[in-house]
Amino acid sequence: MMMKKMGAWMLLALLTLVGDWCGRCYGCLEEERIGLLEIKPLIDPNSIYMRDWVEYSSNCCEWYGIKCDNTTGRVIRLSLWDARDQSLGDWVLNASLFLPFKELQSLDLGYNGLVGCSENQGFEVLSSKLRKLEVLDLSENRFNDDKSILSCFNGLSALKSLDLSDNQLTGSGLKVLSSKLKKLENLDLSDNQCNDSIFSSLSGFSSLKYLNLSQNQLTGSSTGINSFQVLASALRNLEELRLSYNKLNDNILSFLSLRNLEELYLGSNKFNNNILSSLSGFSTLKYLDLSNNSFTGSTGLNGLRNLETLYLGNTDFKESILIESLGALPSLKTLDASYSNFTHFGKGLCNSSSLEEVFLDDSSLPASFLRNIGPLSTLKVLSLAGVDFNSTLPAQGWCELKNLEELYLLGNNLKGVLPPCLGNLSFLQILELSHNQLEGNIAFSHLSHLTQLEYLSVSNNYFQVPITSGSFMNLSNLKFIACDNNELIAAPSFQPSAPKFQLLFFSASNCTPKPLEAGFTNFLHSQYDLMFVDLSHNKFVGEPFPSWLFENNRKLNRLYLRDTSITGPLQLPQHPTPYLQTVDISGNTIHGQIARNICSIFPRLKNFLMANNSLTGCIPRCFGNMSSLEYLDLSNNHMSCELLEHNLPTVGSSLWFLKLSNNNFSGRLPPSVFNMTYLLYLLLDGNKFVGEVPGTFSLESSLLWLDISNNLLSGMLPRGIGNSSKSQLDGIDLSRNHFEGTIPIEYFNSSGLEFLDLSENNLSGSLPLGFHALDLRYVHLYGNRLSGPLPYDFYNLSSLVTLDLGDNNLTGPIPNWIDSLSELSIFVLKSNKFNGKLPHQLCLLRKLSILDLSENNFSGLFPSCLSNLNLTASDEKTSVEPDRASRDYWSEGEILSSIGGRGFSPHDTKLWPEISVKIAVELTAKKNFYTYEGGILRYMSALDLSCNRFTGEIPTEWGNLSGIYSLNLSQNNLTGLIPSSFSNLKHIESLDLSHNNLNGRIPAQLVELTFLAVFNVSYNNLSGRTPEMKNQFGTFDESSYKGNPLLCGPPLQNSCDKTESPSARVPNDCNGDGGFIDMYSFYASFGVCYIIAVLTIAAVLCINPHWRRRWFYFIEECIDTCFCFLAINFRKLSRFRR
Repeated sequence: MMMKKMGAWMLLALLTLVGDWCGRCYGCLEEERIGLLEIKPLIDPNSIYMRDWVEYSSNCCEWYGIKCDNTTGRVIRLSLWDARDQSLGDWVLNASLFLPFKELQSLDLGYNGLVGCSENQGFEVLSSKLRKLEVLDLSENRFNDDKSILSCFNGLSALKSLDLSDNQLTGSGLKVLSSKLKKLENLDLSDNQCNDSIFSSLSGFSSLKYLNLSQNQLTGSSTGINSFQVLASALRNLEELRLSYNKLNDNILSFLSLRNLEELYLGSNKFNNNILSSLSGFSTLKYLDLSNNSFTGSTGLNGLRNLETLYLGNTDFKESILIESLGALPSLKTLDASYSNFTHFGKGLCNSSSLEEVFLDDSSLPASFLRNIGPLSTLKVLSLAGVDFNSTLPAQGWCELKNLEELYLLGNNLKGVLPPCLGNLSFLQILELSHNQLEGNIAFSHLSHLTQLEYLSVSNNYFQVPITSGSFMNLSNLKFIACDNNELIAAPSFQPSAPKFQLLFFSASNCTPKPLEAGFTNFLHSQYDLMFVDLSHNKFVGEPFPSWLFENNRKLNRLYLRDTSITGPLQLPQHPTPYLQTVDISGNTIHGQIARNICSIFPRLKNFLMANNSLTGCIPRCFGNMSSLEYLDLSNNHMSCELLEHNLPTVGSSLWFLKLSNNNFSGRLPPSVFNMTYLLYLLLDGNKFVGEVPGTFSLESSLLWLDISNNLLSGMLPRGIGNSSKSQLDGIDLSRNHFEGTIPIEYFNSSGLEFLDLSENNLSGSLPLGFHALDLRYVHLYGNRLSGPLPYDFYNLSSLVTLDLGDNNLTGPIPNWIDSLSELSIFVLKSNKFNGKLPHQLCLLRKLSILDLSENNFSGLFPSCLSNLNLTASDEKTSVEPDRASRDYWSEGEILSSIGGRGFSPHDTKLWPEISVKIAVELTAKKNFYTYEGGILRYMSALDLSCNRFTGEIPTEWGNLSGIYSLNLSQNNLTGLIPSSFSNLKHIESLDLSHNNLNGRIPAQLVELTFLAVFNVSYNNLSGRTPEMKNQFGTFDESSYKGNPLLCGPPLQNSCDKTESPSARVPNDCNGDGGFIDMYSFYASFGVCYIIAVLTIAAVLCINPHWRRRWFYFIEECIDTCFCFLAINFRKLSRFRR
């Protein structure tokens, strides 16, 4: 009998399962799939969010933004937030697009540039079919008047939730709308332009439970208060009211009676203590936000017996009894007074039996606070991040909080060791101690007593962390360990057994500057649930790539092993790791080729970084079909092959970052590389690509940065750049190639373009005219064959930081409008054919730090006003940071939330190195060329006016350029004295005044220039004694003073006790400092020519006997003639002596 009943039940269960399986639909309806495909081109055919909306993908329920009913297969939720590119302009909605989705319950059209609905094509066309639509999100659009909203909402009688936040509405038309949306329960009008009249317009929404009017223009005027009172009586079902970020005063709540209200947000208004007494009537209130207000009176909070959460962040409690009154709130569980001047708990609050969570981050607590918090025995969460106690952890008070589950003490400048009483917190699950100055061996702390611990972060301290599990052995609940920027120490010879915990997250980056031979952290071999591992910037010398991490942890999602001294080939695991998305093993010595099967082993790989290794071979062909790949960096390796189409992802791929810089890739640039739909950054510099840029090159898509510099590319500059207003380019670098022809004006017309480098090509012609690239900040065109004057169009480049036009054939004077370039920091015109006098407008460039006008034809006097230049350090002139940095949005906060954490995690994102383009400037000192870039360029300041035709004296005011590092005035026609004020140039490292007509003595005060490394006053008319051989002047040899015949004293050979006859002046010459003829070169070339001539004559005589006989006759005749001459003259001399 029993068996029969059991069999009947099993049969019934089986039939139920079969029925359920048969009733389910595992794919979307064809009608709705076609409808979605028709929507895509009308919204944005290139939308990154709709890239998987394609014809060959039949199950639209799996597409991004789509949710279907499990039973019917009908689309019930459609999320198109930010699906449309904002640059496409305004969008007028045709609601008939959504006719196929009869079961649609939720529609999100936020952030799409909507301005209204087409006439007679609003949602009224769906009134008979879209009867289940309850949620509509139109936030962050461009509705700028109430008529544009009203045109959309006829026929949505079932709507319960409407989000119109972040538009430009005034709210005047909502009164009409309230008669159409009788069932509306949630209405969000935040971040609009509504004033107090909105209150009367909302009274018809009698079913509202949630109303958000934050960030509007509400003031609480007398008219508004009356309307608000009427509204309050109409909205009797209201449970949550948000009025934050307005300009409301205390009167707004005086007559308000909302008996069902549970949550009230009043933050960031103009309330003071009077509002507190008005709140006493809200007996049902459970959540109250009074943040960012000022309470200075003697009124407290009373009557709120059901209040559970109170938010007082960024509040001024000066001379207020508000804190003292909190003890009268018997239900208070959560108090948040972060970013305030909260200093203590009142007596009543200290005796509270309900308070469980306290958040006082970045408040003004004294160091004694931790010692006095012990009475709050009911606390479960205590967050004191960023308080800056600047003390040691006390051994009492906070250790008595035995019910504590979460403790956040990060960023408090805590010092010393962890006290033993930490072990008393036996219920602790989350311990956050990062960003302090705590020390000691973490294995010897009392963490082993915290058996409930799940989350431990001790990063950025001075702890010693053993490379074994150590004291964590018995913490079976531990899931998260972060100990970055501490000190890893070697494991003991005795290795304990495997730990009891299974981690999800382990991060120990930048923990040892010296090599560790103990190998990878041993306990990781026993971990099988890891999702995140970061061991970057450690020195695990000689370790091979840890493929066992993949074998053991099939759920591994992120692996960071950057700069860890890993060597050997990239050994992949034998079995796939299906969840892996990010691998960063840059900066190691991994060699060999990337395995061909990498795409099947890591099928969901999104971010692959192997820069700065020793890889060879080519990019695996499977990358061309890897739709998930988004970020690929293989720069600075030894990879070599002809880059073909099949090596790179296709047009519709997800790739947005591609960096193959500094390899040996060759051949022509594949056309497909410029046509990837979502590509933002393309960096192919430092390779051996040849030929012209493909004709399909057009940057109307999403490309932000293009760098194909330092290749062998030729032909004309590609004209696809900036050809359209849709171009989003921030930077273009085509330098160090063989491009020729003129510069297309498109390069100066690209909206938003900040960085342009076309230097070291064969470009010719004049600079473009008629452009309007107002955002340009860095322009490098040096090393070409450009000609003509500086065009007036540069006048509008007021944001320009760097302008380098050196080594061209440009002519004309520096224009008077140069002072319009108010942000200019680096200005280089060297090696051109500019002429004329220097305009005084140069002195108005207050941010100028490097001015190089050398090797031109400038003339006239030096402007003394150049002494007004600030020559200050600047980060802007050192590097260019594109607007968008690459980010991997995995965070410690995700793990914290997954284990129920309610506090703050300081590591919310993992940032990859930003794409930084270093600005380089080449400056001349004597015969040497120095390239300054990066941090050195930040502090560099220089003035080079050498090799021109300037006359007159050096202005004494230039001694005020106290921040200058290099001053070169050589190869001019300067006269007068060397200013003694130059002794004020305390930071100067290079001073070249050679090849002029300066006279007088060298100022003795110059020996005070203790940073001077290069000093040259050669070939002038200086006289007197050389400066004393001390400080830096003890390092200068004779070459610094030669060509001044009236100078004497060491290191010169001529003594000041005797006078030498003046020697001839050496002509001025810009190509060197040795005069018209370099004697060393003369003697060398003369000797070589002499030897060649002798050998040539000998060779000819050996070959031709006739010439040889004639030569010998000639020599014999010369000898006879000389002998006769000497004999005759010798006799005459003898007779003369007698």
